[in-house]
Amino acid sequence: MDKKKRTIGIVVFAIVSLALMIGTIVVKSPGSHESIRELMRDAVLHESNKISLFGFMDVNPGLISAITVTGIVFVFALLIRVFAIPRFKMVPGKFQLVLEMLVSFFDDLAKTNSPHRNKFLGGYIFAAGVYIFIGTILELFGIQVITTQGTSMALPAPLADINGAIMIGCLSYLVILSGGIAENKLKGIGKTLKEFSLPVSMSFRLFGALLSGALVTELVYHYIHLSYGLPVLVGVLFTLLHAVIQAYVLTMLTSLFYGEVSEPEHKIK
Repeated sequence: MDKKKRTIGIVVFAIVSLALMIGTIVVKSPGSHESIRELMRDAVLHESNKISLFGFMDVNPGLISAITVTGIVFVFALLIRVFAIPRFKMVPGKFQLVLEMLVSFFDDLAKTNSPHRNKFLGGYIFAAGVYIFIGTILELFGIQVITTQGTSMALPAPLADINGAIMIGCLSYLVILSGGIAENKLKGIGKTLKEFSLPVSMSFRLFGALLSGALVTELVYHYIHLSYGLPVLVGVLFTLLHAVIQAYVLTMLTSLFYGEVSEPEHKIK
């Protein structure tokens, strides 16, 4: 019976694949109002597709994405605190287990890299990792907004905007600086300021990684002969890969540098 089901599944997959291949040949391109050069340029600079912020000013779509992600994280955290946490048990259920594993991962990451001061660090890297992950996979949902030109577009990842990437890079640097000040006072400031290129490298690492995925997806979608099935695969893989990797990289770097500058002076040999 199982062998028969597998055979049927393979046949259905082959038929669907053949139909998509025929569709790429038969169906003509509907055309595009923008050239691929304009699409790429606007994905980076957001010169054309701006969104009105409550009628006060026109802003980049990345800001709307950032507000949306912040709201989602805040509401979800509030619901967990009010409805889920009071019902936690000694023998955890599936949701409790996943949540505890996630918290334990970032807590262990903070304790491993910063054994002296890690309580605030654990909370920050948890929040930063969750924000980066949710912000990156936001573009998978294709939330539509209307631009000032009257066209519709999907919200991008907040960190695909250079301003968002610089913000979280500088915020992480300030957290690292606070660890140095809390433990080593003026010497901690000096140790942190030596890594003056850190916020720049963090910002552009995030921006470059997330923007590359967006540009590759735009490139694939632009050509009709690639736009049957392949963009879905490319978009999902790039987005999930970047979400996991970039969340891990930033939290790891932040905890490493925080642990370095917050190490007491008498521990250094």
